[in-house]
Amino acid sequence: MKIIAGVDEVGRGSLIGPVYAAAVILNSTIDKKLLKDSKSLNKLKRITLAKYIKKNSIWAIGKASVKEIERFNILNASLLAMERAIKKLKKKPSLVLIDGNKLPKIKNYNLRSIIKGDKKIPSISAASIIAKVARDKMITALSKKFEGYYWSKNYGYGTKRHLKAIKTLGITSHHRKTFSPINKIRSVSRRNTISSC
Repeated sequence: MKIIAGVDEVGRGSLIGPVYAAAVILNSTIDKKLLKDSKSLNKLKRITLAKYIKKNSIWAIGKASVKEIERFNILNASLLAMERAIKKLKKKPSLVLIDGNKLPKIKNYNLRSIIKGDKKIPSISAASIIAKVARDKMITALSKKFEGYYWSKNYGYGTKRHLKAIKTLGITSHHRKTFSPINKIRSVSRRNTISSC
């Protein structure tokens, strides 16, 4: 019997925190009609489905840190998170279906990319749900330590409120310094510091 895993990542466009990926091998008993792209579901539905998926699948989560994102760039960090999730699965899949058009380089794994796979393949949809719920939970916890950035609302994405907060409160160790909005703010700050000397 072919063991198929679905893989997806979340947090690529965020300005803060690690990028997350999940790999999921669904049980045959799971109701695949319930599984949709995480972005099309509200928060409560995602949390409920994440619990259901975990009870009815083999799953694993991989991450790539802010330092790794800054060192390798966001694409390669995302692929690294995917690789870690795939390798953490308790069963080795005979086929791995990955959302998007890029594949991590993993030896001895049969990998296939699926554009918009999170909308087409139930196991990829499941992976997107688990990864998003896990990352959102981490960001929400982090937001309690960094009040004023509204991370519990924007999850680190570059909203006007978040960017305004960065200019007012400063750049934290959790911000991705190589990302354009953060880099621009740093450049302006450096210029202002030099001109005031």
